[in-house]
Amino acid sequence: MNADIPPLTGELLGLDLINTHARSGTGSIDHLATPDGLRAWVALQAERLGDFGGDALAKVSQADLAAIHSLRACASRLVDHVRHGKTPSDASLRELNQTLSAAPVHLELRWAGSSMAAETRRTGSVIADLAAHLAEAVAFVLTDPGVRTIRKCEAEDCTMLFLPASSRRRWCAAARCGNRMRVARYYQRHKDS
Repeated sequence: MNADIPPLTGELLGLDLINTHARSGTGSIDHLATPDGLRAWVALQAERLGDFGGDALAKVSQADLAAIHSLRACASRLVDHVRHGKTPSDASLRELNQTLSAAPVHLELRWAGSSMAAETRRTGSVIADLAAHLAEAVAFVLTDPGVRTIRKCEAEDCTMLFLPASSRRRWCAAARCGNRMRVARYYQRHKDS
């Protein structure tokens, strides 16, 4: 992970995944470029990805990373099309559906002391399970009624996406781009005076 710029979190999980690869400030950022980066991002998402923390991702291969990168690129293409009201490609839909089906889901019953409880279980490798979980999060973004309100940060050099809670929100994060853009505008106003 790029230590200088932490990943944007707190959006819908599918958007957080897309935002792990972005351009912000002076360069490109890929928070999932390495196995350690993937583990760190999953740890940041522990509330939503708890099953994949700890030792679950201890042995992430380059092929595993490539699968997550492929899903992220597919998600980015699909969200970009849908948020602009364009028809997504059949190939991208097929790729997302294949990722969803790579780790089938079933219910597992257990006795919870005084009643039955059902838990959703996925059957696949850890990476297939993680990819399917993330693909499901992307599917929720794509089918969310607010998908067309997803915005790209208004900072010229930022590609982060967000779902605004307010129509006034312009930047991915006030501390990241909002402050930077305000300072730039202030500097420009005083430079021109």
